[in-house]
Amino acid sequence: MPPKKKNTGAAEEIAALRQEIARHDILYHQKDAPEVSDTEYDLLKRRLEKLERDNPSLFSAESPTQKVGAKALRDFKKVRHAVPMLSLSNAFSAEDVGDFIDRVKKFLKTDASVEILAEPKIDGLSCAILYVDGKLDRAATRGDGEEGEDVTENILTIASIPRTLPKDAPERIEIRGEVYMTREDFLKMNKQQEAEDGKIFANPRNAAAGSLRQLDPAITAKRPLKFFGYSLGEHSAVIAKTQEGIREKLAKWGFDTPEPATVVKSAEALVEFHADIYRNRAKIPYDLDGIVYKVNDIEFQKRLGFISRSPRWATAHKFAAEHAETTIEKIVIQVGRTGTLTPVAELTPVNVGGVMVSRATLHNEDEIERKGAFEGASIIIQRAGDVIPQVVRVLNPGAGKLFKFPKKCPECGSLALREEDEAATRCTGGLICPAQAVERLKHFVSKYAFDIEGLGDKI
Repeated sequence: MPPKKKNTGAAEEIAALRQEIARHDILYHQKDAPEVSDTEYDLLKRRLEKLERDNPSLFSAESPTQKVGAKALRDFKKVRHAVPMLSLSNAFSAEDVGDFIDRVKKFLKTDASVEILAEPKIDGLSCAILYVDGKLDRAATRGDGEEGEDVTENILTIASIPRTLPKDAPERIEIRGEVYMTREDFLKMNKQQEAEDGKIFANPRNAAAGSLRQLDPAITAKRPLKFFGYSLGEHSAVIAKTQEGIREKLAKWGFDTPEPATVVKSAEALVEFHADIYRNRAKIPYDLDGIVYKVNDIEFQKRLGFISRSPRWATAHKFAAEHAETTIEKIVIQVGRTGTLTPVAELTPVNVGGVMVSRATLHNEDEIERKGAFEGASIIIQRAGDVIPQVVRVLNPGAGKLFKFPKKCPECGSLALREEDEAATRCTGGLICPAQAVERLKHFVSKYAFDIEGLGDKI
């Protein structure tokens, strides 16, 4: 019999998906500059996982499906995790949650109900903090799960993280959790960044990650970072018999823990809790991207163990991204304090996650070309990090004339130039440009400069 031929179409799609996912991993984990939403990324990964299952001859240990995160950056000292920091498997539906419970009970060989702890999944940067003899000894990012970046000096700038633990803490214990930023703090920080002509972050997760992974701890110290503790890495002694007990102990030691949380015994109760948090997440001050379910009994967790890159005893029930379809009615150019020309799409107003959105930034000339944006385009929009309106994609690319970026400033008519290796196009008019003059005056009187009380935007 002739040898079986590989499925050429599947091989090509697998190769393309692996390359694309690897690129997104670097953008998300190393550069803190993702180009796609979590939902879009998860769909890419699920498609690759299915293709690899259906075509076992094309499996590779180097596939992104077999890895966690991305390698640590060379700029940071490396830290080898004593216990790997793995990612979680994902659930997207009530059926997936039911399958998770069934798998747990089948592995444990029981028909009895199994207690599951459910708690919010914070959209931040995973971090492991090691305490030795009650003192904070070292902190590291997840990195690729095996090796992370040493961010000890930066972690020490976060006020909500205890520097020491009480006498009942084990001689050696690693607290794992998430570094994050509240939405309110994120908006304030972005406003200050804009006033100081600094980097504008797309969402609180990127802001937290970019702030923690600064080579200069003094910069991190200025950023409003917080930390939630929710699990353990290596530890020289047991501190609780349940996941709920671990949460209680961490809270007693001074760590913030994700709230609200609950312990239930059925898939139906988990789905109900998930739906309730999803409906009310706008009231929670920080960004969530789902709910994490963990088998509550620690002995059960040990028996269940791990598969590949994730634990059998936990899964993440992701939230659906808040997307909406609308139309770009007009594209206008705004001129900033330093002369930067920013294209803004004026939209047919649409409700996105309970908020009416009528404008969205298109960032710069490259972004317009990449998305194929034009006036009259049908688009998908989302609130990035549930805060900033963002154009995800154009649904009818090529159906209209691509927006042409101006060569002159729309406010003063001065030449608009784009320097080599820069994404921004800037007006060269300086103070003869009325837009720049007004924006500079606003900055001059703002709290980030002379802080003149009573003199604001309207006056």
